[in-house]
Amino acid sequence: MMIASEVAPFSKTGGLADVASALPRALGRAGHDVTVVTPRYRGLAAGQWLADVSATVAGTTFTASLFTEPLGPGARVLFVDCPPLFDRAGLYNAGGQDFDDNPLRFAFLTIAALEWAAAEASPVQVVHAHDWQAGLAGAYLSQHFARHPALARVPTVFTIHNLAYQGIADKSWLPRLGLGWDLFTVDGLEFWDRLSFLKAGVNFSDAVTTVSPTYAEEIQRPEYGAGFDGVMRRRAPALTGILNGIDTDVWNPASDPLLPAPFTAKAPAGKALAKRAVLEAFGLPVTDGMLARPLVGIVSRLVDQKGFDLVAQVADSLVEMGPAFVVLGSGDGRYEQLWRTLAARRPDTVGVHIGFDERLAHLVEGGADLFLMPSRYEPCGLNQMYSQRYGTVPVVRATGGLVDSVIPWDPATKKGTGFLFADYSGDAMLGALARALDVFGRPAEWKRLQQNGMKADFSWDRSARAYVKVYKGVIAARRTRRPKAPVART
Repeated sequence: MMIASEVAPFSKTGGLADVASALPRALGRAGHDVTVVTPRYRGLAAGQWLADVSATVAGTTFTASLFTEPLGPGARVLFVDCPPLFDRAGLYNAGGQDFDDNPLRFAFLTIAALEWAAAEASPVQVVHAHDWQAGLAGAYLSQHFARHPALARVPTVFTIHNLAYQGIADKSWLPRLGLGWDLFTVDGLEFWDRLSFLKAGVNFSDAVTTVSPTYAEEIQRPEYGAGFDGVMRRRAPALTGILNGIDTDVWNPASDPLLPAPFTAKAPAGKALAKRAVLEAFGLPVTDGMLARPLVGIVSRLVDQKGFDLVAQVADSLVEMGPAFVVLGSGDGRYEQLWRTLAARRPDTVGVHIGFDERLAHLVEGGADLFLMPSRYEPCGLNQMYSQRYGTVPVVRATGGLVDSVIPWDPATKKGTGFLFADYSGDAMLGALARALDVFGRPAEWKRLQQNGMKADFSWDRSARAYVKVYKGVIAARRTRRPKAPVART
């Protein structure tokens, strides 16, 4: 059983939703039986009624109806329908302000999931909790279900999708959520005299995973640990980095309906048609010269984390390097304005679309020659994988999942799939792009580089096998670290 606060296509604010949808389906294809428990937010009508659950949290008794909907063979979603908690204008906030009762909302989600699992005739073997919203799963299992016949031996796996989101709440929530003050310790749930759902997940789970091997190492260092580096170092023996996969059915240039024509590594002609289409879509000139000119694509949130402070440092030099640029995204107003200004100044070189458009995202991945992703940090990243699958060569900073998914090009061996730079500086970014443009000028090498990326395996089936290994490990360990003494059920 997985617990996740969002699951695509039913609810989504970020990559968590994609993982919580794709991983269960991959596990199902491999013969496993997976249920993902998630809120039934406003506007969702999916699912067939299955059961009701009730629990008292923060002095109020809530009843939720559970609705089930198939995700694919072996995988289903279980929606927790509790309108007082989840019938809101947003998933986590409205008008830029987090909901004050988020601790209650997601504690109830976790309790509802565990109560359902406790009543199932066929008990679950593993509880897999995703991000801070499900961080209390291990604590509730150890405190309230330690002698339950169905759940007493069930281990917990906790996945961190982005360590920056820590689920911090006032410590007064602790007893209101049915947890004792004895858990409010440095090795428990306490984080600078506050309650952290993320820390609960890290400390009360049998195994902790994150979304790439390099990110698992980085978060143990102060510069990437967001204040949690000590916590992560302490749990390092239980920590595993597993690179996310991508949906290879949706992101497949051989069958992508959002491209003007299909293409493959062996039959690449359709990529030229995609390049023409993306130039047209972004209002850039469509001439023989432009079609021969290298085209750099960017699909991103326009924020510091994604490296746009570097872009701002060297913006003039960047657009003078020779390639054209197409940019799709939104974020900080200063970066949106930066790209608008560059496009107005160089309409033959820069095309910009502020916002998001799924068709344009596929066109950029399919039609660009290079993809620029200069992230300050990147737990996993998906666009660099999409790019390689579409023969679009990534130029990325050497951090997190970018290191684990982009192999530096070696002209001597003709191996590699892209270009990386280590220093977080505008000059280092320009240097990596210059190296890429140099290879672009040698068509035979460039073709080999593209083909290398298109042959890489970024499927969720690969990632699912790594998760199964973690599941088998914690099942074998039999939850030896959990406290055995139960306290009163909520």
